[in-house]
Amino acid sequence: MAQGRAGCRARAGGELAALACACRVEGPRRSCVEGEGFLQKSPSKEQHFTDFEGKTSFGMSVFNLSNAIMGSGILGLAYAMANTGIILFLFLLTAVALLSSYSIHLLLKSSGIVGIRAYEQLGYRAFGTPGKLAAALAITLQNIGAMSSYLYIIKSELPLVIQTFLNLEEQTSDWYMNGNYLVILVSITVILPLALMRQLGYLGYSSGFSLSCMVFFLIAVIYKKFHVPCPLPLNFANITGNVSLIEVTKEEAQLQVETEATALCTPSYFTLNSQTAYTIPIMAFAFVCHPEVLPIYTELKDPSKKKMQHISNLSIAVMYVMYFLAALFGYLTFYDGVESELLHTYSKVDPFDVLILCVRVAVLTAVTLTVPIVLFPVRRAIQQMLFKNQEFNWLRHTLIAIGLLTCINLLVIFAPNILGIFGVIGATSAPCLIFIFPAIFYFRIMPTEKEPAKSTPKILALCFAVLGLLLMTMSLSFIIIDWVSGTDRHGGSH
Repeated sequence: MAQGRAGCRARAGGELAALACACRVEGPRRSCVEGEGFLQKSPSKEQHFTDFEGKTSFGMSVFNLSNAIMGSGILGLAYAMANTGIILFLFLLTAVALLSSYSIHLLLKSSGIVGIRAYEQLGYRAFGTPGKLAAALAITLQNIGAMSSYLYIIKSELPLVIQTFLNLEEQTSDWYMNGNYLVILVSITVILPLALMRQLGYLGYSSGFSLSCMVFFLIAVIYKKFHVPCPLPLNFANITGNVSLIEVTKEEAQLQVETEATALCTPSYFTLNSQTAYTIPIMAFAFVCHPEVLPIYTELKDPSKKKMQHISNLSIAVMYVMYFLAALFGYLTFYDGVESELLHTYSKVDPFDVLILCVRVAVLTAVTLTVPIVLFPVRRAIQQMLFKNQEFNWLRHTLIAIGLLTCINLLVIFAPNILGIFGVIGATSAPCLIFIFPAIFYFRIMPTEKEPAKSTPKILALCFAVLGLLLMTMSLSFIIIDWVSGTDRHGGSH
């Protein structure tokens, strides 16, 4: 037997061959179960965990996730602050940011337990096919709503940019002034080529450029705060016109003008009105990045739960600061006169302002480059549902992207206004993706031997899910009541 072992080692010339040979010599009773398990562990885990070796760096992952977080939601936050007040807005924004970070923690912990980095597969592991369908549907609704809002901005803003660039007083009937034609053109020439990228990590450079455009937008909003008069000349004219109808002395008229002007330009710190119902959905919409978290985690170089959590926390923190500053200075510029789409409010001051023209171009560029990032999880959800065990196919990959962009363009052409998209999508799918699904998936996936059902982490997860359900119900109820009563104020209707 010793000679047999020696001969086997000599012929194999390696430790793994020696292990297999020794098992054969020692007889059938003693098999190499442990050795075989060790040899197959890595390939099996790799095949189950990801389709390829992740190569995206930490910085590119931060760019991609930050770009997924930021989008058209930043344009509605000043309107949200006008209807909550500065203090209440800051409290709500902080709460939503912290809760978003906690829900990502639950997602990453659940994926680490079962070795799955696909949102839909986590749903399948937790609740079977119904869980998989619910996750895929929520991701599809949320991201289609997000892409629709981005393309709606292109549809509404690009004609105005062209009009300002050509120095036209009114829009003409030319095709290049028609938003429906322009959004289709941008989708074909810019969005579709980027959406055909096979891996999400390739979009890191475009995400970085998109974020730099939004930084420019933030700088311009802060700059304009100190150069836009308050009240606006239009408001001041209305005040003086109303006063002139009343027979009072010149001093009394001037005093009333100053009093009303001060009232118009005084910030509110705590406000509750019918429009406050839109605030939480807009914030929830602005912080949703959860469908992109697991795909970015999959493509991360040297991935670990701790590393991905750092990426998520850094991205949320950066966006939190940018959101608050944009909302604060946008609100302090126009106060209660701010519209649901901030850029439209600036057009009241000077439609041909060169800086605002540049800001419009920067925002258009940013939202255009965000669409491919948001499209990836939807396509992945469709592939998980319909083509689960099939290999990658370029024709299928392309057809799904074209089909999605076609449907979204049709939706954008007939969408009534962007606030409706923010409200409905933010009040339904966003709470599911941020609060409900991560919590209940974690509760079901985490083994009871590690964390019993009555343990503190699982109780917190259930409370988290209940909070999301309450927020969704309350927000939808307020929005429906607001619509039925006819008191909704869309401002710029974007």
